[in-house]
Amino acid sequence: RLQCSLVLLIALSVGCAAAQESGKQAGYDFFYLVLQWPGSYCDTKQSCCYPRSGKPAADFGIHGLWPNRDDGSYPQNCNPDSAFDPSKVSDILSSLRSSWPTLACPTNDGLRFWAHEWEKHGTCAQNLFNEHGYFQAALRLRGQLRVLDALATAGISPDGGYYTMGAIKGAIQEGTGFAPHVDCNRDESGNSQLFQLYFCVHADASRFVECPVQPGGRPCGNRIEFPAF
Repeated sequence: RLQCSLVLLIALSVGCAAAQESGKQAGYDFFYLVLQWPGSYCDTKQSCCYPRSGKPAADFGIHGLWPNRDDGSYPQNCNPDSAFDPSKVSDILSSLRSSWPTLACPTNDGLRFWAHEWEKHGTCAQNLFNEHGYFQAALRLRGQLRVLDALATAGISPDGGYYTMGAIKGAIQEGTGFAPHVDCNRDESGNSQLFQLYFCVHADASRFVECPVQPGGRPCGNRIEFPAF
């Protein structure tokens, strides 16, 4: 039994190493899973439009799963011949609508948003997964985090209140095991508000890891609004 366990452990290690090496050969070292708070997307001068399927749930939705390099650069638009095909994700469209909603105007069905994410980012990881696998991986990873629950446990709620960066990151780290990079935007009055969270994912898309590099983005300051949605 011990011998079998050792063989399994070695096989898993070899598989992870192979996936990471495959990622490097494909031009990336890890992924960013980027989640977005819809209330902050909508609470700006440009506002937002709900998708045709209706108002999304008041939860962090997926913005994208982005291959990235340790030096902060990233590949993009890697395979022009692999255009987004909605029929390949027909069985998970309801999950995409609920967990990866679009808020862009004019009101639409989300297909343009998902096409952009696949064609710009997903095609750069075709060494790892096809179109369906790309979206399925992002949905699976997002489902493991439960960010809103982690914040609520620490008394941080989307009620228009203000919180410190330390409180937000600490609550998410306590609840998920990882502290994200926090990206803020501005409401119509110029207040800094919680907008996007960047989590880092291993090159084989199997698990979260500590980020080797922090993304750029807009500074938050230390007084961050968490708007309602």
